[in-house]
Amino acid sequence: MNTERNVAVSGELAWFKSSYSGSDGGDCVEVAVGAGRVHVRDSKTDRSPTLSVPTGPWAAFVTYAAERTR
Repeated sequence: MNTERNVAVSGELAWFKSSYSGSDGGDCVEVAVGAGRVHVRDSKTDRSPTLSVPTGPWAAFVTYAAERTR
């Protein structure tokens, strides 16, 4: 994932879309980093429910996913 950020601020969190997400409005996710947690939501609406994960397990997931896509 590229760290280029298209930031959308919502409340206290600064959301950014994954560089793997296309600009055609398809399946996209946004991520925001908060105090000790990573928040994930559907990028098509800023009112969508969010998934909140502690930073440690999130880092492990991202590492695992990156290894699986090589």
